[in-house]
Amino acid sequence: MSSSPLLDPSVDHALQLIVTGASTEETCATDLAAGPWNFDTVPGYGPGSSMGDVIPTGAPRQGELPASYREAAEPELHERIRAAKAALGERVVVLGHFYQREEVVQHADYVGDSFQLATAAKEHPDAEAIVFCGVHFMAETADLLSGPDQAVILPNLAAGCSMADMASIDQVEECWEQLAEVLGPLDAPDADGLVPVIPVTYMNSSAAIKGFVGRHGGIVCTSSNARTVLEWAFARGRRVLFFPDQHLGRNTAKAMGVPLSEMPLWNPRRPLGGSSAAELQDSRVILWHGFCSVHRRFTVAQIDQARAAHAGVRVIVHPECPMEVVDAADEAGSTDFIRRAIDAATEPTTFAIGTEINLVRRLAAQYPQHEIFCLDPVVCPCSTMYRIHPGYLAWVLEELVAGRTPNRITVTADVADPARVALERMLAARPPVAVG
Repeated sequence: MSSSPLLDPSVDHALQLIVTGASTEETCATDLAAGPWNFDTVPGYGPGSSMGDVIPTGAPRQGELPASYREAAEPELHERIRAAKAALGERVVVLGHFYQREEVVQHADYVGDSFQLATAAKEHPDAEAIVFCGVHFMAETADLLSGPDQAVILPNLAAGCSMADMASIDQVEECWEQLAEVLGPLDAPDADGLVPVIPVTYMNSSAAIKGFVGRHGGIVCTSSNARTVLEWAFARGRRVLFFPDQHLGRNTAKAMGVPLSEMPLWNPRRPLGGSSAAELQDSRVILWHGFCSVHRRFTVAQIDQARAAHAGVRVIVHPECPMEVVDAADEAGSTDFIRRAIDAATEPTTFAIGTEINLVRRLAAQYPQHEIFCLDPVVCPCSTMYRIHPGYLAWVLEELVAGRTPNRITVTADVADPARVALERMLAARPPVAVG
């Protein structure tokens, strides 16, 4: 990586240079340089970090984007987006996740992680439409927290999340039934007032999973408050069922002193998740066999290489990374933790960051006094975040101007009511001090 500041944070521009031979960088998929509409009719997550993951049958797909958006040049799309936003005024709020491409983020009214953006949606009760530039579970959460008359719109319905899809409601309910066979009635407290299991779901899960957790006395967590949430759960249950991301659960519980021997992995395709009844009875945290394909790309070898090439480098990774990577890094924390750590550095510093490349390149452009680079040298953005393109954003905004509401995401009341309970428990379980 060059020590000169990265002036252009656009991953799309970098990909175009790669496919034309004007850059020596590498990418995991040259198809990333094409418009995402080329993949909307094909089952799968699209090119990028999750392209090898198996998408569930019946996953949402996006209808054909009109040619005027597919064929428009980037400057035209930006102008159409600006004009539509001006016409709509305060009737619409555009939310952009940290991992969105730069061409979309520049039009967002708010940029943040999934929960920060859901909170931003809640804080605008007068907006008629909330355009959520993220992935499906995030739009669902915004619908849970927004008003009943507000329309939450996902610009590309094919923008799902492979991690969230790794724990289906049917699999989780089957797991719950099997645990009851081993541990007894799961709602029956023991002499200490503790139930056998408290379910904890990461924010990166479907509304149906959040609803399940709410119905069974559980709680939602984010990467920022996972420790506080586990403490809440341990005060109420003998053990925790943590899903869908095994790495966040393992890294958090390990830091709390839970031995690895008490954290069996639950594979939903195997009886009792692949563990014995004794292992489940002796467990403290039962980890679901799920992961983030973006953060699984980071390795200890990449950290070693960064340290060899950059004396004094400060390595910060996301807690969705494998345990070995978190242990080898200097720090681990949420996307907002990473952003704040860089912002707080008073002296020029070299940072090697283990998280999604759109955020890393944006930080490198925003903080040119530092040298900031992604631990993984291969340009490989989140497959599903990258399905949101300015063409889709222009389309949904112009549809709203015309009085139509495309791609509305709604959660039915039978799911929404218990899901809100789980989210409210999370809001009440705040860390004692601000953490990453």
